[in-house]
Amino acid sequence: MARKIIDLSVAVENGLPSDPPMMIPEIDYWDHIKGAENMKTFFPGSTDKDLPKGLGWTIEFVKLTTHSGTHLDAPWHYHPTMDGDDTKALTIDEIPLEWCFSDGVMLDLSHKPDGYLVKAADLEEAVAKIGCKIKPLDIVLVRTGASKYWGKPEYLVKGCGMGQEATLWLLNQGVRITGTDAWSWDRPLPIIAGEFQRTKDPSIIWEGHFAGIKRGYCHLEKLTNLDQLPSTGFKVACFPVKIKRASAGWVRAVAIID
Repeated sequence: MARKIIDLSVAVENGLPSDPPMMIPEIDYWDHIKGAENMKTFFPGSTDKDLPKGLGWTIEFVKLTTHSGTHLDAPWHYHPTMDGDDTKALTIDEIPLEWCFSDGVMLDLSHKPDGYLVKAADLEEAVAKIGCKIKPLDIVLVRTGASKYWGKPEYLVKGCGMGQEATLWLLNQGVRITGTDAWSWDRPLPIIAGEFQRTKDPSIIWEGHFAGIKRGYCHLEKLTNLDQLPSTGFKVACFPVKIKRASAGWVRAVAIID
């Protein structure tokens, strides 16, 4: 049987306005000519004549946050503790690998308006619509439609976001990893900030993330190509780069369809 692999990850690009200014990736590309100059320092006495057409290696120097590009947030990102007690929150290098390869479920909420607060009832409706039952360790991906704005400044304010009620609804069914094609699992931060200024209600601040204080979990952010997925019948692989004591790790997330 043929196997299809769908790339769910965006590329990390130099200067792309995919994040707030302080987080925009920077990449310094050394081409084969500059690489040759660097390479010759490793081989004292060598000249261009000693290299194929005078060319050497290429190198890229990259300035990123652990939340640049498609990445997996660890519970440590949300709070020092998790699971509703004093249990130390897991950092990205401590995430069980069993969480990171499992059956996938794709819930399409792209019809919801930008900034909409997703509730448990919305997820129940979406699950009923596709006729599935979420089981422990399923990786649940939420399509908001934000990914079509990737690389544009407006990406930061696109897509619906998960409330704490909705997040806990998934976690209480044994889900450990969720994901979104938006910039954040929560609603866009500027929208939350505007609402907070009006209401002064602290419960709305980062509520989807803060659900991890009650039950430890991870989520993928900045996914793409969710529109190419079926609702069920696929695997998700999302192993994070192992960064010691980090709050997140970069991921080449893929969906595997047999």
